[in-house]
Amino acid sequence: MKVINKSLFLTYLYLLIYILLSSGVILYNKWVLSPKYFNFPFPITLTMIHMGFSGAVAFLLVRVFKVVAPVKMTFEIYATCVIPISAFFASSLWFGNTAYLHISVAFIQMLKALMPVATLIMAVLCGTDKLRWDVFLNMLLVSIGVVISSYGEIHFNVVGTLYQCTGIFAEALRLVLTQVLLQKKGLTLNPITSLYYIAPCSFAFLFVPWYFLEKTGMEVSQIQFNFWIFFSNAVCALALNFSIFLVIGRTGAVTIRVAGVLKDWILIALSTVIFPESAITGLNIIGYAIALCGVVMYNYIKVKDVKASQLSPDSLPERMTKQDWRSEKKSSNLFAPDDNIDDNDTSGGKVSSMTDVNVVDEEVPLMASSRLSHIGRSQLSSRDA
Repeated sequence: MKVINKSLFLTYLYLLIYILLSSGVILYNKWVLSPKYFNFPFPITLTMIHMGFSGAVAFLLVRVFKVVAPVKMTFEIYATCVIPISAFFASSLWFGNTAYLHISVAFIQMLKALMPVATLIMAVLCGTDKLRWDVFLNMLLVSIGVVISSYGEIHFNVVGTLYQCTGIFAEALRLVLTQVLLQKKGLTLNPITSLYYIAPCSFAFLFVPWYFLEKTGMEVSQIQFNFWIFFSNAVCALALNFSIFLVIGRTGAVTIRVAGVLKDWILIALSTVIFPESAITGLNIIGYAIALCGVVMYNYIKVKDVKASQLSPDSLPERMTKQDWRSEKKSSNLFAPDDNIDDNDTSGGKVSSMTDVNVVDEEVPLMASSRLSHIGRSQLSSRDA
């Protein structure tokens, strides 16, 4: 009984840490970027600081302290997988952070309800998922809710909305590319090695728009660089990475999705208190509630699909023993996407369609979908056959 209580305590503790860090990073970024507060209106620079810090920490963990071993990365894999994924990842962070300059945190969270819609569209266009009527109706409900919420926004800004929506679709395309490219290469990355390869490449991509869009502005404005502000901001973003994987490793798909919805509501409420100018209206709340209903029903469908398609040890290929399966299951659950783990922790690390992976915060410089296990690849192959 004591073991169970301790396990439950740790689970809820990790969920609390995830909710606090996720909300904190978003509010912290808004505070840093907003001209009304810290007044550092350079979102690309802030994103580059996150990428540089994350890459440096990952380098120390991989090369100096040797906490984890680097994967066998060839030039072909780096050029065809890491570079395109990093490009869209850098774009999603760039556009998402830029939106803070134009629209409120509350409205940004409402727009993020479009994430499953964008991911489904990209997955269908790339041929990794098929359009189903039940999913389509849920996505239509989400879209209607977001439109209503946008109509009720007091300080609606077209530029900020376009930035946020572009960031959402860039993130959706990154998720789909992660599945297509990494599945094809059979590449296995954990959170640390993901940072090790992705963060420096994303930093390099961000340097180009930074040079043309922000370099001159920073020189003219002569903003004083506060080391502790940016250091603590980068530490929070890095900590959020690992908190998500701690939560994924101890909870199921339903639990983490409920935590995500709870986090969104808490964040919307906190943002209106911390940033009084970001007032919300009744129409905002009604529209967001409608969108969340669609998201919840969509999550239910995807979780049900995952449970229905899980393989038992007896149904695995003959060449893979039950002992191998148990070993693979144990390692897969460490870094599997949220939809790959049910509430009873009975999944074998299956990787389903990328429309399932929509729990990841845009602030997180990680590929949550990068853990492609043998079982997941086998299931995907059999599905395509």
